[in-house]
Amino acid sequence: MATIGVPKEIAPGERRVALVPAGIQTLKKVGLDVVVERGAGEAAGFPDARYEAEGARLADRAGVLGAARIVLQVSGYGESPTASAADLAQLGKDHVVIAFQDPLGNAPAMKPLAERGLTAFSMELMPRITRAQSMDALSSMATLAGYKAVLLAAMTTPRMIPMLTTAAGSYPPAKALIIGAGVAGLQAISTARRLGAVVSAYDVRPAAKEQVESVGAKFVELPLDTSAAEDKGGYAKALGEEFYKKQRELLGNVVADSDLVITTAAIPGKRSPVLVTRDMVARMTPGSVIVDLAAARGGNCELTRADDTVVSGGVTILGPLNLPATVPNHASQMYTRNITTFLLHLCTGGELRTDLESDEIARETCIVRAGAIVHPRVKEALGAS
Repeated sequence: MATIGVPKEIAPGERRVALVPAGIQTLKKVGLDVVVERGAGEAAGFPDARYEAEGARLADRAGVLGAARIVLQVSGYGESPTASAADLAQLGKDHVVIAFQDPLGNAPAMKPLAERGLTAFSMELMPRITRAQSMDALSSMATLAGYKAVLLAAMTTPRMIPMLTTAAGSYPPAKALIIGAGVAGLQAISTARRLGAVVSAYDVRPAAKEQVESVGAKFVELPLDTSAAEDKGGYAKALGEEFYKKQRELLGNVVADSDLVITTAAIPGKRSPVLVTRDMVARMTPGSVIVDLAAARGGNCELTRADDTVVSGGVTILGPLNLPATVPNHASQMYTRNITTFLLHLCTGGELRTDLESDEIARETCIVRAGAIVHPRVKEALGAS
């Protein structure tokens, strides 16, 4: 019977936990034992007593890593190499690690994993296919990021969001622009509308128009050739500087007319395209707010600084890096559903059995195995770096 280990997250600012108590019985029913580091769930609202009540064993960090064959984490080695270096020293060829690993953005960090001989799966690389929808942790976290980005903007703006008619006069609703209508963008649209904003949205993918309009926003149409904007996996593709230059010119007036701008345009493993320039920010009304969800890859706004706040001409630009960690309770519940479903897919009879040749889900998420980096996109990124 394989043992699942859940260590406490140690990446700076990380408050999520990879497994909530409600997920333990699901694993035990298929013959998997669970050991959890003491205090692992406290920041997310899950005390040790709840883990024990569900049948998990508690141990210190060394005890968890020593007892576990399969280690479940939110932030893996690729996302926090410095913090995780001591953990990696305790892992070897008998261990399997499942986490967000940032394998495309930080491909060199995958080499130490291979050197340890362990097997590593990356939740970011989950294929966008129907069978894997319930395992898609990236989409789960993007939902929370889109929701929280609008709340952050609402707390920062000096204006009210909804239209109000009062004895002191009538005040128009805020105008919100969402750039990028993926999972995060669609949730941002829904949240902004619930708060009473007038919402418009832009996405480079033509198919996004129907999705944007289905959640009640006006779709911003630009006369651009966007036929190559999406890869076969459903992720956005880089389109070249000439395309982005023309896009910025056309978007300028829409941005200038917006009180709140949420940008979400990210390309896996690539620098985020600059969609909002310094000149565009200068045209915005003082008091306007930009929340840049692509800050980790350089940002969609030219002025964005990752994990920082910039004020330029009275416009505030926020570059948060880990908004899901600010909603740790529900983020952990969603992640638990994703990672346990994935784990059950990989396990048979209480043991991990993976066939990378016939199983598309395992093949697309496995980055390291038997001392080698095995994922083609990660090897390509490593060569490029």
